[in-house]
Amino acid sequence: MRMMLRNVVLSLFLLWVLGIPAGAWSESYPQKYDPQSMEERFENWLKQYSREYGSEDEWQRRFGIYSSNVQYIDYINSQNLSFKLTDNKFADLSNEEFISTYLGYNKPYNEPRWPSVQYLGLPASVDWRKEGAVTPVKNQGQCGSCWAFSAVAAVEGINKLKTGKLVSLSEQELVDCDVNSENQGCNGGYMEKAFEFITKIGGVTTEDDYPYRGKNDRCQTDKTKHHAVTITGYEAIPASENNLQAKVSLQPVSVAIDAGGYAFQLYSHGVFDEYCGHQLNHGVTVVGYGEDHGEKYWLVKNSWGTSWGEAGYIRMARNSPSSNIGICGILMQASYPVKRC
Repeated sequence: MRMMLRNVVLSLFLLWVLGIPAGAWSESYPQKYDPQSMEERFENWLKQYSREYGSEDEWQRRFGIYSSNVQYIDYINSQNLSFKLTDNKFADLSNEEFISTYLGYNKPYNEPRWPSVQYLGLPASVDWRKEGAVTPVKNQGQCGSCWAFSAVAAVEGINKLKTGKLVSLSEQELVDCDVNSENQGCNGGYMEKAFEFITKIGGVTTEDDYPYRGKNDRCQTDKTKHHAVTITGYEAIPASENNLQAKVSLQPVSVAIDAGGYAFQLYSHGVFDEYCGHQLNHGVTVVGYGEDHGEKYWLVKNSWGTSWGEAGYIRMARNSPSSNIGICGILMQASYPVKRC
């Protein structure tokens, strides 16, 4: 009886999340869920991600969240869209928990930058991974340091293109030492301030020299003098698809996006074209673009480890109807580091 009641509650919750009238549910998505099968699926998921809870109450709460997320996943995947969702490592988190823990782009005012240049004759596709300009996907953990990972990935890219050497750089240095009224470690920040910091102090050290710990800590000032890679500044990109494509054809670019939706949280693979708003809250790096069966996309490196998305990447729809905003606001706050030899 308890399980039956739980399933009713979860179904009603999912209807509310999806905005589907209760009377239309059976027509739009007739799939039924067996309580035992759902519990077995959850237990397998717990083993897959080595997840344990401290109490029976916590287990029950997480099972309820997981079950509603699975129903949302299955509903979206039944729609024959250009992307799929999955019960990934975030599947036992409510969307509110996910947003508060894993997002950290925090620019005081996200004004759009309107287009000023038109570029012609751009390459049809670019993938900077194939040119050795992208380090392996990293994991920010439960720290809102996405801004540091986005900035570092862009600096790693331009350094490789200018010097021929791919060097994994330190996000933790930015988390600990680039602390001001705007960049606040695990409490958020934004990439342009990170570029300013690296330029001001003369460079950034390596990941090996100043390894990532995923928490705010005391700045190791001696390490900040170990300048493994330098930049000479940064530039902002006026907001348009063409401008971003032109710059990504030359180097990896830092962008801010709205990653706060259920679909983004549970993304698995494919070209993501779900509505996601433009309340910028997450920093990522565009490392290429291309087209897949007529679906144009941005190739985006994330910082949630390789178990999320396409081995840590997401392909996000390009040629968005919101031409000066882009999907999830991807065009609004793009910037890139400058390195003059």
